[in-house]
Amino acid sequence: MKRNDMHHDTKQAVAMTQQAIGTDTTTVGEIIDTAGFEGLELLLLAGTITDGAYATLLEEGDDAALADAATVDAEETLGAADFALAEDDTAKRLGYIGNKRYVRLSIVSTAVTTGVDMFGAIALLGMAAHRPTAD
Repeated sequence: MKRNDMHHDTKQAVAMTQQAIGTDTTTVGEIIDTAGFEGLELLLLAGTITDGAYATLLEEGDDAALADAATVDAEETLGAADFALAEDDTAKRLGYIGNKRYVRLSIVSTAVTTGVDMFGAIALLGMAAHRPTAD
């Protein structure tokens, strides 16, 4: 079977810097600029979860600072990427099929006493308008 070249059709960006979450809070990620790409997949990774629940919140807008941020409708997401106890060292993905230029991932944590030792996310932008993409 011939392998296709995905390397020159995608671009990665940090969606959320790796960090521990130890309280009930909303951990806000980076704003992702989707200009020049038709697809966005968010790849999330959790370390050891000792308690709590971690729900994804995806926001979109056309303002570069997301001053116009609105929660993404469920119909514009693919998959589910919430995390709970017993999902240690788990990777999940969340697709975005909306039409706004800027997107931001946040994690809303509840019922947290000790939390999760590491949580992070990468944005994988795909279906580039111009190829090859820059490394």
